Amino acid sequence: MRLERERERERERERERERERERERERERERERERERERERERERERERERERDA
Repeated sequence: MRLERERERERERERERERERERERERERERERERERERERERERERERERERDA
């Protein structure tokens, strides 16, 4: 009986670790999206400078 409860707690800890890894992957995807938005803003500023130079 005690062994069964111990295994159950171990499975629960494993599920918690998996959830934590999933949250970490989600944070990484969010950081990547933010970097992409920043690159897009930089390209937009560059295009704006090009238009001003050509005007």
